[in-house]
Amino acid sequence: MSAAPRVPRWLRVTIPAVLILVWLVGAGIGGPYFGRVDEVSSNDRTAYLPSTAEATEVQNRLTDFTDGDAIPAVVVFTDADGELDRDDLEALADRMTAVGDLDVVTGGASPAIPSEDGAAAQAFVPLSSDADLGDATAELRETLRADLPDGVDVYITGPAGFSSDLVSAFAGIDGLLLGVALLAVLVILVIVYRSLLLPLAVLATSMFALCLALLTVWHLARAGVLLLSGQTQGILFILVIGAATDYALLYVARFREELVRTPDRWTATWRALRGSVEPILASGGTVIAGLLCLLLSELRSNSTLGPVAAVGIAFAMLAALTLLPAVLLALGRAAFWPRRPVYDPEGPVASDARTGLWGRVSRLVSSRPRVVWVTTVAVLALGCLGVTQLQASGVPQSDLVLGSSEARTGQERLAEHFPAGSGSPVYVVAPEAELEAAAGVLLDEDGIDGVAVTADTPSGTAPVTADGVQPAGPPGTPAPEPTVSDGDVLLQGTLTDAADSLAAEQTVRDLRAAYADALPGALVGGESATDLDTNDASIRDRTLIVPIVLVVILLILMLLLRAVLAPVLLILTTVLSFGTAMGVAALVFNDVLGFPGADPAVPLFGFVFLVALGIDYNIFLMTRVREESIAHGTREGVLRGLRLTGGIITSAGLVLAATFTALAVIPVLFLAQLAFIVAFGVLLDTFAVRSLLVPALSYDIGRAIWWPSRLARGRE
Repeated sequence: MSAAPRVPRWLRVTIPAVLILVWLVGAGIGGPYFGRVDEVSSNDRTAYLPSTAEATEVQNRLTDFTDGDAIPAVVVFTDADGELDRDDLEALADRMTAVGDLDVVTGGASPAIPSEDGAAAQAFVPLSSDADLGDATAELRETLRADLPDGVDVYITGPAGFSSDLVSAFAGIDGLLLGVALLAVLVILVIVYRSLLLPLAVLATSMFALCLALLTVWHLARAGVLLLSGQTQGILFILVIGAATDYALLYVARFREELVRTPDRWTATWRALRGSVEPILASGGTVIAGLLCLLLSELRSNSTLGPVAAVGIAFAMLAALTLLPAVLLALGRAAFWPRRPVYDPEGPVASDARTGLWGRVSRLVSSRPRVVWVTTVAVLALGCLGVTQLQASGVPQSDLVLGSSEARTGQERLAEHFPAGSGSPVYVVAPEAELEAAAGVLLDEDGIDGVAVTADTPSGTAPVTADGVQPAGPPGTPAPEPTVSDGDVLLQGTLTDAADSLAAEQTVRDLRAAYADALPGALVGGESATDLDTNDASIRDRTLIVPIVLVVILLILMLLLRAVLAPVLLILTTVLSFGTAMGVAALVFNDVLGFPGADPAVPLFGFVFLVALGIDYNIFLMTRVREESIAHGTREGVLRGLRLTGGIITSAGLVLAATFTALAVIPVLFLAQLAFIVAFGVLLDTFAVRSLLVPALSYDIGRAIWWPSRLARGRE
């Protein structure tokens, strides 16, 4: 064991004091930014599409044809008696006039248009993109419901309604999500350490890391370097808390071990750092490398998550290697009260223990290694069969928010009385000279109910047929001139299906194919096109990034373990574990929870987090196994490494699973699915892969596991 460097006593006091002070100041500056993330975040899905996506190109052109970059809200009125009479319609007209005077409305609101069956009416309200969407929707709802006729219900749906639902769903991130995650971690740490002071020190390490990570990310988002969304923010919180706690567990275990071997807390700190720095830096570096592979994504919602999460992991490592050692150096053995480690250099160490849980597990591994790893592989492979049931081709926007949703109910009422796609049309940008041909393509599509063109009329549009623009007023009214920008016009096609449905996406796909043949210069956009382009980009990202992540992590493991065979086997076990997690998740989502499907990004995010974080436990285990193998031979090194890290990995797995489970408190489908996949996968890694499969496989192979390093020629 290396001796600690000679350091004057005053410096031993000054170094931890300065480190703690620096982190306190940083946390004090970063703490207030928890309530300010919404200032630099956006939940607009178009903002995250690549600039070359057709939906993005159309979105960028919309302001050329309209007065502003408004967010459309669709207002649906229904009557409990099944009929809106003249008095009702007059009252609704008054409501819409009042709505048009609101500051959050830009360009005025449309009149209430009754349905053919007379049982409902709809209106369109453009909300200012500069207004807070949650507040704007709430103000609109309050105005609409004031003095409504008896029996008339009102719903706000469309793009503004669904976006408002997401804003409301993410409103609990700063408080509820963080509180649940910290409480879960605190309970686990108290059980693990049976101490009060040490869990608080570990939690402080996590929270200080999160404060500085959030401070950094906030300013990067403010400068436009990266994009933040509620989804990214939630993942950042969970990832930093979970990772920082895991790294802290590793350091605390080393520190406690050294306090048994030496009476001097400075020496114990130095040795604990020497033993922890390599696995912590390797683990964090692996996670960061995996996350940065997301920069290859076409979707900015994915590509920006990579650097955001990487910043969080970097601060998690930094806190675990500077703040926590400083705090524990200051506290010494008192940090473990009432179970203080006693100095006993001649006493038994954990690696020699033959009793207890990990002693029994090590005996099982050594007595029947091949039976253990073959059985574990067979069970995991059986779980992988469920992957074929995974439905990850996308879900309607109306299903993104779990629980009750006014926007979803409003869309259902809208579909009962109007074309389901009303208020969220397909936009087509086409040359003015080809207006009739462009309209003809839309009219020939079965998924389109009607076509209009942007024009200078009270409603902002005029109907179009294959014969050209039609009068927008009473008979005899001349046909208006369409709005022209750079020689193009903007056509709007009303969808027969809900704009966020898979059927509407297929309509967009068919339209693009038709325009490619008839009018190659036309561009098709809108809400449905945004969904389609997002899903297509997600599938492409998944196909590209998954193998790259595997190769990057494999290379890091080879450098860390100075071997080839061991890293390859570790990667294979991690992939097997991921396949099992996804297979079980598919069955749970479909048959237990009844989810409507999954976003294509769910498997990608699940893979990146599970593989990167699962490799963490491989690194914790195998770096210690390698260290013990140098001194005791490979097979004994495997058993000693298992006994020494078993408790650490189990505790770390429980903490990480608990933190990711906390994501489920945010009522968003994507986060709920990611929470289950990662939490279940981490537990699978903890209790099956790292505790049984990897040790048994390594023990069975013996020293050849280190091929081609010199250890492969050492003691068996």
